[in-house]
Amino acid sequence: MFWGEYTHHLDNKGRLIIPARFRPLLDSGAVLTRGIDHNLVIYPHDVWGTLCQQLNALPYTHPTGRAMRRLLFSGVVEITLDKQGRLLVPAYLREYAALTDEVLLVGMEQFIEVWEPHRWQATLNGVTNVLSD
Repeated sequence: MFWGEYTHHLDNKGRLIIPARFRPLLDSGAVLTRGIDHNLVIYPHDVWGTLCQQLNALPYTHPTGRAMRRLLFSGVVEITLDKQGRLLVPAYLREYAALTDEVLLVGMEQFIEVWEPHRWQATLNGVTNVLSD
């Protein structure tokens, strides 16, 4: 299970260290793609497969289904971790999520969100505002 928040840094080649406790959960492979909130998401293959089935079940004529397919499928990159537990984040995904140096990895139970820290804080503030209403 992916839980907690971890701060790491991108190196000069765009590589990101995955927290040690998350690595075994990615051993069978994973994908990295755009998230809905200008973040990135790492999905283990089994979770990704379920999400793909759900998206593909929506009719192509459904505007939201089309938009989600475009956002998620066009950004996908298969990832494998190197011996140091790093993955390479392609430039187009770093640009989309505004990742430059410090990066926050947030466990979401079945997947990992990757955030620029200020965007994460703004999103988290929005969540607490909604929950306090």
